[in-house]
Amino acid sequence: MKLTVVGGGSTYTPELIDGFARLRDTLPLTELVLVDPDAGRLELVGGLARRIFARQGHPGTITTTGDLDAGVEGADAVLLQLRVGGQAARQRDESWPLECGCVGQETTGAGGLAKALRTVPVVLDIAERVRRTNPDAWIIDFTNPVGIVTRALLQAGHKAVGLCNVAIGFQRKFARLLDVAPAEVHLGHVGLNHLSWETSVRLGGPTGEDVLPRLLTDHGDTLAADLHLPRPLLDRLGVVPSYYLRYFYAHDRVVDELRTGPSRAEKVAAMERELLELYADPALDEKPELLSQRGGAFYSEAAVDLAAALLGRGGSPLQVVNARNDGTLPFLPDDAVVEVQAEVGPEGARPLAVPALDPLHSGLVQHVTAYEDLALRAALEGGRDRVFAALLAHPLIGQYAQAETLTDLLLSHNQEHLPWA
Repeated sequence: MKLTVVGGGSTYTPELIDGFARLRDTLPLTELVLVDPDAGRLELVGGLARRIFARQGHPGTITTTGDLDAGVEGADAVLLQLRVGGQAARQRDESWPLECGCVGQETTGAGGLAKALRTVPVVLDIAERVRRTNPDAWIIDFTNPVGIVTRALLQAGHKAVGLCNVAIGFQRKFARLLDVAPAEVHLGHVGLNHLSWETSVRLGGPTGEDVLPRLLTDHGDTLAADLHLPRPLLDRLGVVPSYYLRYFYAHDRVVDELRTGPSRAEKVAAMERELLELYADPALDEKPELLSQRGGAFYSEAAVDLAAALLGRGGSPLQVVNARNDGTLPFLPDDAVVEVQAEVGPEGARPLAVPALDPLHSGLVQHVTAYEDLALRAALEGGRDRVFAALLAHPLIGQYAQAETLTDLLLSHNQEHLPWA
């Protein structure tokens, strides 16, 4: 079995490699290809990847290349984890929206739109080259903004499923709090990528006891602290929102915080420099502890589980993924991409039915879905007016004067990545 990672020079990759090595019975890889245009990073990451495989006795081979077509040829699955523009572009995404009093963040708001505009055309080009070289390969998208990117892939007819680590992070957190095995925890996870809620937490499967009320009662303070939201809000909501809901529920407070101190992009860039220095050490043959601070917790386990299920090699039959709506949330278009529990197998991901969402949540989901539709149009067709429309539609912006200024800022900061700008 061959799997290709596009963006294999990412400092995330050793986390993925560690998962492939530990879970080789679930996903028995014979060849893993890391593709990246940055030869220097690829050499460092590839070297550590081979040492991790050797330390854990994995018999598979790891190859590195800057040639995308050669890298994806014959692959059973292609995992996308790229960042167009690198950390420098992320730093800009987190900075210029603050000039208008808006959240600066890489996946939501104006910064998230900028990332979508840069990313969608590149991902679609990669996917077309995968289809020409190996039309049967599955594409697993971990590239943000996952919902918009996955929707672009599906609309173009690609065999694609989107993946995020938010759900598996909650599953592991709840399992620790409840002192049970993670496999015992079944999430009532519903919403969009980076706009989701845990509306139930059942033990033993989809029909098991719902222990969410107990979690909120016994561990509400811990959950609230992790989410940087007040405990009384969780009690009133009666659900557990993802961390990204903080940008909506506490927007102005977050803006104030972002205006002081180093940005997340600056912290990550510094961390990446340190990680690459560690990766260069020929004695290092395991993922360093520092990597746990980089983000993407449990990403490798989720990726292995999803790839194994899609390739018919086992894996969990029920997984939280980003997939085509097709009536799952009846108030959304069928071609919207939702993030819910789904049955996953060689035919793809089929979302499970979910209970009706409270209007408090469904209204926001509808609003952000409308923005995502406009964002995708702007990414596919370009044009200042389309960018403006997407910004005006976003619930974190919504005022014409801000949308006008943000449009100008977005285009000026992204000209090298947007030929039409």
